[in-house]
Amino acid sequence: MQTLWNLGEAVFIWCGIAVDKASDPLVLVPGIDGTALLFYRQVPLLAKRFRVSTFPLPDQSDCTMASLVDALHEHCRRVAGARGVTLCGESFGGALSLSYALSHPDMLRRLVIVNSFPVIRQRAGLRLARLLLKAVPWGTMNLARRFSGRRLHSPHTRPEDLSEYRERVRAGSRTGYIRRLEILRRYDIRERLERIVTPTLFLASDRDHVVPAVPEARYMAARMPRATVKILEGHGHICLINHELDLLEEITSWIDGGEAEERSALKRAAGPPSA
Repeated sequence: MQTLWNLGEAVFIWCGIAVDKASDPLVLVPGIDGTALLFYRQVPLLAKRFRVSTFPLPDQSDCTMASLVDALHEHCRRVAGARGVTLCGESFGGALSLSYALSHPDMLRRLVIVNSFPVIRQRAGLRLARLLLKAVPWGTMNLARRFSGRRLHSPHTRPEDLSEYRERVRAGSRTGYIRRLEILRRYDIRERLERIVTPTLFLASDRDHVVPAVPEARYMAARMPRATVKILEGHGHICLINHELDLLEEITSWIDGGEAEERSALKRAAGPPSA
């Protein structure tokens, strides 16, 4: 699946859906597979309200978190200009989106962070995964994903979506995957969370067996001045391929609720109407 757009035209097109160029831009940042192909279920839904693009992660072996932030910034400037964007990052993409928020807060309107973290607390697991990926043939990853399905996916994920997932992640590269594991070994933003003032929605699956999504979301939200946590009940780490999860509904509910709260606060600040 590819994004089709022309910055000089009045509409953007994704999956056959015409979206007014005036719509708010939303950028989807993928997890550690880096392909951005696993947003296929959510893109048509999000395109009803947003001008959607994805940011496939660079695969160079010398990537750093800083260079990924720079590349993401270039993408955001290209699709949004000075208007600002909503960033939605999943897992590793959430870590990248949070890092971006620290470097370029003026470019952001909102953050949506799905099953992510401020640090990897079990660093030994990262080292082991990196060594295994270097030692075994890359093709065996498909077999490993098949047998690790219970840890990765929601219990109710449909068989056709599991097949689609396995087919799409084949596009990921060994070099990029290993490099992202190395980047995570040095990633730690715990001491800087309070500096992220962008309105943020944390979506956390309560059956995530890859990262402790719920406690990590609560940890981060408690330190960020404008953050909200929503628990995705019954979902696993890879949740955005599920039919039952509508990301647009989650984001719209959060945005509308925040706007209603701001209007109420303004009314309270204005005081009662004069007689």
